[in-house]
Amino acid sequence: MSSDERFLRQIPLIGEEGQEKLKKARILIAGAGGLGSAIATYLAAAGVGYIRIVDVDIVENSNLNRQILYHEPDIGACKVEAAEKTIRALSHDVEVDAICRHIDEKTVRDLVRGTDLIIDGMDNFAARYILNSASLDEKIPFIHGAVNGFYGQVTVILPGITPCLRCIVPTPPTWERNPIIGVTCGVIGCIEATEAFKYLTGTGEILKNRLLLWDGLRGEAESLQIMRYPDCIDCGSSAIEQDVRRFRV
Repeated sequence: MSSDERFLRQIPLIGEEGQEKLKKARILIAGAGGLGSAIATYLAAAGVGYIRIVDVDIVENSNLNRQILYHEPDIGACKVEAAEKTIRALSHDVEVDAICRHIDEKTVRDLVRGTDLIIDGMDNFAARYILNSASLDEKIPFIHGAVNGFYGQVTVILPGITPCLRCIVPTPPTWERNPIIGVTCGVIGCIEATEAFKYLTGTGEILKNRLLLWDGLRGEAESLQIMRYPDCIDCGSSAIEQDVRRFRV
């Protein structure tokens, strides 16, 4: 199947130029769980040319209710290696950089460097805050997504322009690692992938300065206006001053 034929149904929406932008895009998917599965699947299918996917976990039976990159024969395998196999089966044109590594303060700069976009597939805010700081330092846009049961949220963080994650969620919520169903990961992961698609192709209006909240129990979504917090420890005036002092000779 030719590339033109594969993308026949989406090129009318983004044009040949938009499709070429997807082919040249380099994205980091941080986390290969429920969110990362949906994000990776749809962006690979859309024609993103380079996907760096990072996770340190192995596939467990309890993952299979929501992590659609994996199948029963993958149980016990490193997630990113199994993910690479699935993504390549979906499209051999995608370059997959599968990295089995913790995302922490020591590794994050190397992991984000050289990418055009960071996409949140994590399941904890400690790691998300590390990605948020790296996004700000390296000036790489960061699409945040999180899920809890039937609920989820998404926003697009543009360093120096929009509120950062710390502005929106100053401290970790108490609902981390609560029960979760696959469809919520699918909904939120697909919204994150949609925002990435729009950002990379310059199509539509991204979730800039807005936080989308999804309520799966009611089948409703709302978009809230959000603002930068002047005293934010990651992007506020005090953080900027500390950064200036750090590089002052």
